[in-house]
Amino acid sequence: MTTTPERTSAEVELVQVTIDGIEVSVPKDTLVIRAAEQVGVQIPRFCDHPLLEPVGACRQCLVDVPDAGNGRGFPKPQASCTLPVAPGMVVNTQATSEVADKAQQGVMEFLLVNHPLDCPVCDKGGECPLQNQAMSNGRGESRFTASGGVKRTFPKPINLSPQVLLDRERCIVCQRCTRFAEEIAGDPFIALVERGAQQQIGIAESAPFLSYFSGNTIQICPVGALTSESYRFRSRPFDLVSTPSVAEHDACGSAIRVDHRRGKVMRRLAGNDPEVNEEWITDKDRFAFTYAHLEDRLGYPQVRDRVEDGGDGSLRPASWPEAFAVAARGLAAAGSSAVLTGGRMSTEDAYAYAKLARVTLGTNDIDFRARPHSAEEEQFLAAHVALGAPEAGGVTYADLESAATVVLAGLEPEDEAGAVFLRLRRAAKHGTRVLAVAPYLTRGLAKLSAHLVPTAPGAEAGALAAMVEHAEHGVDATTVVLVGERLATSPGALTAAADLAARTGARLAWVPRRAGDRGAVEAGCLPGLLPGARPVADAAARVDAAASWGVASLPETPGRDADAIVAALVAGEVGGLVVGGVDPADTTDPAATRAALEAASFVVALELRETEVTRAADVVFPVAAAVEKAGTFVNWEGRVRPFEAVLPSPSSLPDLRVLAGISEELAAAGHGAALGFRTVDEVRAEMADLGAWDGDRAAMHSDPLSDPTGAAPGEGVALSTWKQLIDDGAMQAGDKHLAATARPAVARLSPATYAAASLSGGSVTVVGDRGELTLPVEQVPGMVDDVVWVPSASFGTSVLERLASPGSRVSLKGASL
Repeated sequence: MTTTPERTSAEVELVQVTIDGIEVSVPKDTLVIRAAEQVGVQIPRFCDHPLLEPVGACRQCLVDVPDAGNGRGFPKPQASCTLPVAPGMVVNTQATSEVADKAQQGVMEFLLVNHPLDCPVCDKGGECPLQNQAMSNGRGESRFTASGGVKRTFPKPINLSPQVLLDRERCIVCQRCTRFAEEIAGDPFIALVERGAQQQIGIAESAPFLSYFSGNTIQICPVGALTSESYRFRSRPFDLVSTPSVAEHDACGSAIRVDHRRGKVMRRLAGNDPEVNEEWITDKDRFAFTYAHLEDRLGYPQVRDRVEDGGDGSLRPASWPEAFAVAARGLAAAGSSAVLTGGRMSTEDAYAYAKLARVTLGTNDIDFRARPHSAEEEQFLAAHVALGAPEAGGVTYADLESAATVVLAGLEPEDEAGAVFLRLRRAAKHGTRVLAVAPYLTRGLAKLSAHLVPTAPGAEAGALAAMVEHAEHGVDATTVVLVGERLATSPGALTAAADLAARTGARLAWVPRRAGDRGAVEAGCLPGLLPGARPVADAAARVDAAASWGVASLPETPGRDADAIVAALVAGEVGGLVVGGVDPADTTDPAATRAALEAASFVVALELRETEVTRAADVVFPVAAAVEKAGTFVNWEGRVRPFEAVLPSPSSLPDLRVLAGISEELAAAGHGAALGFRTVDEVRAEMADLGAWDGDRAAMHSDPLSDPTGAAPGEGVALSTWKQLIDDGAMQAGDKHLAATARPAVARLSPATYAAASLSGGSVTVVGDRGELTLPVEQVPGMVDDVVWVPSASFGTSVLERLASPGSRVSLKGASL
């Protein structure tokens, strides 16, 4: 007697069907429309989308399913997008069945009864599925004539939002947009209204279309019903050149498609990458690209005619060779120098900054964290982030969906990592439990059905430590812990997160906000870390890097972090500064950063547009935007995301090329060594040759926590803050329609805190040690008491500059707006 072994979860039950005479085996419950694709038959469709639930709204995908003697047939054509396969089923598509072909032609004829024939002026013309399928699967002639009736018309366009416009007469009610809004983004602000022949897309009652993902509805619309204010009537699809790229606004690494014409980017669309962002991107990734074409874009190098050299102290245009020479002379004369970089850097650029600091300037004073940070964070990055990648067992997007529980600490994914948010939302819909260590349940967290672990700013370490002891949290080996960069501002919290993962077997991942941060870790833009996660304090690691770089030795002492660099410049301990992509308003103490720029004896700025830094610099180099250069971003997973140049930039150079020019001038004058590369390909080859450190990774050490169970006591309330997705960021400038979709800046308090502060009315003034902000106030039930939340950088609300540091104690008083 033999037995059949039990089928494992990895095995898939297959069903055999016949499509257009071809037998094919497909997984059980596969839709007929998908099975047909596997035999090379493309059934026309409009409502169907592989990432949306089937709905059968448009009926364009009708197929003939005859009775094959097994009871699997149907007397009438069936919608293949809602029909799952069954054993022995026989399907005839339009390719082999006159019944199916006639049915599809009939549906197409009905769709065109009221659809306007305005293809020459429609933005979708040339890339329109309705246009294409009307030719391939429609009738050659229409029976609709002028004498037979008048096509339906509506006033147009309707502003669903400041960015999304609706031409209702073009809509074929496929419901892709409403299904995306409800199923994927969780923003059901767009809805079907009216009934029958009058059914149309409209704005849901009392709910304007406010969504961080609204642009996806434009891209998946199969007709020209939805268009964007930014692109409408700007270009024809067949006039555009398309280039794949990677979004530069966050650490998600989302694939995008850049469409350009005559040297100018006209629009950006979501790319198709099933392992990362699938087919979705945020509105920030889609619309925030005009920053590279603004009037204040730097177009040539500038050097300052210094007063001590007989000049008038102003910046003047210079050639590239002169600028390289002046920068080298100034840095050499300044004595010790330091390097500060921001988050816009590609990994290759970050590597060039890291190597410049070590082999040319002879210092470990380099930091990419021109934002609030801590020494604990650097240790955490060295021990738990560097060298992590999907192939090395790192957490991936897929792991978020397979995890039983996901813990979010110091991270608001809807605002800070849009692609992560969408994956978590789908995971939550399929049973993943989301725990949020946060002061209140935000709108984004509510869409994840998250369970709030109420935590005041500064108390995150205690909340994470308690998860080890409390079984109800369900943190175990099936858990993923995601920590954001904001957790660095809470003493001991990163250590507690690492301890939680170690004690429970949970997997740990760091999700920074900026695109270049993860690559900067790998490239060595930290005071205690060399490229490839080589600890500066490890002599063997220094020797290994020095040998690869062809220099005798590297500086032995770990350098200063960004805050210490600022303090050293003010104190005169450091004279020179190389700075790229840093906005003083985003730094830990904006006033101190400005004082450091003023105190520095020589400042070299590498920047896209005129900023406070360029106005204070002695040499200014215009550098290429992401669209103008090749490079690599490393996303939060540790996944390498290379991209190529989309457009030439004759007036600027990549950061790495500028740094190479400076280093060559310094080396020629006897100061350090040259970088030894000038191109992205050369940097990539050198990074591959250097490789990752194969010694022991840095150990995790941190100062003991003075109060691991709660926020530091004091007068007033604790300040909680983070950046919203759409805000006053420099790389979002130039698109007024995108700016108009920003969520309003409000102060949020618990009802008890509102009452305790004796507030009345709809506004509050928050007073910190750097100033005060007056904002509309919103009472949030369930929010932690004695906490106030305000957005970090919404228009006119620069918290770091005008209020206080995150986690500080601030006071509240009544105000009137």
